[in-house]
Amino acid sequence: MSHILNRRNTIKSLFVAGVGGYHTSRASLARAATPNEKLNLACIGVGGRGSANVGGVSSENLIAFVDVDDSRASGSYKKHPNTARFKDYRKMFDEVGSKLDGVVISTPDHAHFHPAHAAMQLGLHVYLEKPLAHNVWETRTLTNLAREKKLATQLGAQRHAMENMHRVVELIQSDAIGKVKEVHCWVGGSRGMPAMPTDRPSIPDHLDYDLWVGPAKYRPYHPTHCPYGWRFWWDYGTGETGNWGCHILDIPFWALGLKYPTHVQASGPEADADRTPKSMKVTYQFAKSNQGEPVVLHWEHGTPAILEQMGLSSKGNNTLFVGDKGNLLCGFGQRVLLPEAQFANFEAPDPFIEDSPGFHREWIEACKGGAPATCNFDYSGPLAETVLLGNVAFREGNFKWDADHLRTTGNEDAQHLIREPYRKGWEIAPA
Repeated sequence: MSHILNRRNTIKSLFVAGVGGYHTSRASLARAATPNEKLNLACIGVGGRGSANVGGVSSENLIAFVDVDDSRASGSYKKHPNTARFKDYRKMFDEVGSKLDGVVISTPDHAHFHPAHAAMQLGLHVYLEKPLAHNVWETRTLTNLAREKKLATQLGAQRHAMENMHRVVELIQSDAIGKVKEVHCWVGGSRGMPAMPTDRPSIPDHLDYDLWVGPAKYRPYHPTHCPYGWRFWWDYGTGETGNWGCHILDIPFWALGLKYPTHVQASGPEADADRTPKSMKVTYQFAKSNQGEPVVLHWEHGTPAILEQMGLSSKGNNTLFVGDKGNLLCGFGQRVLLPEAQFANFEAPDPFIEDSPGFHREWIEACKGGAPATCNFDYSGPLAETVLLGNVAFREGNFKWDADHLRTTGNEDAQHLIREPYRKGWEIAPA
């Protein structure tokens, strides 16, 4: 009982200075869960994508749900009527934080960092939706904090667990197409640039809009950005690049062992100050891969010209590896070595990547002392940073990337997007 009370007092002290003013040097406060014991979890954001994540961890004890929108959250509430409900994650931590082992966070991009940072300061394990955070500084801060506190983490790039992804990685790492010096990745469609609101509808009764905005710039409520369109507004989302980048760039990052780019160059339509684009291109340069070679990685929101040049289809595909012995065209569920005639008698290597027990299960087992989840922040943090750097270059121009110091070398105008200011009352105190 005294342990619980001491922990409860510590939690209160983290928030006594107000929103975002928490900090602690204490070691992990999470209780140790044995492999056969259920975790005590809180889910922050339980509508939309959050409802799927609730289902993914429903084998454990769901202690608390947090959501600012009672309507969006209603499905999870009905399925789990005995789980405590909160609108504010800070109140949840204060009331039940002493009972928790971990949190699952499925909020909009701009609201990833604050609850994750609070949870990790309390020593709680974290499952966090992509693209991990809203800017590079937030992403690096969470990555470093997870390592410092030895926490189990998982970024929600769930396609990482797909069997075809494993086989693609094995082909590249087994030298099937030789040295890879260039990769093209893309996502189709033209989502972005929503219409600017011209009216001022009332805030729905079921929504706490001020909490929804949280640390970001306050804009008057409008359905074009809340509850879903936020993805295409820079203040709240990261566009189609942030939406799909962590899924698709996961393929070359994993296969080639990439970490941080050294140069980022972007092009596309003129950048809008408020809204994400309908198309864009980014070229990242990496000093070397796990093959010991420099790599150029192309990302495109659109269809790359190289597909037409090579007579290839984008249907079902999102990645093209260009090697010195051939090419590999793939998507999440399909793959083909090219030219096909050259590889007609090719024998794939014996599988050496283990099947996933399930993407959420990986994290649950890691929380209980098992192996790190495959998209833990040490792996997925650099991936998420790279995705976000593409947006920085699109908005403010090209730069050399000093990953050690988080500096946009040669382009100071881009630096302000690496760490963005928070709305008054949501500032983060120095560690």
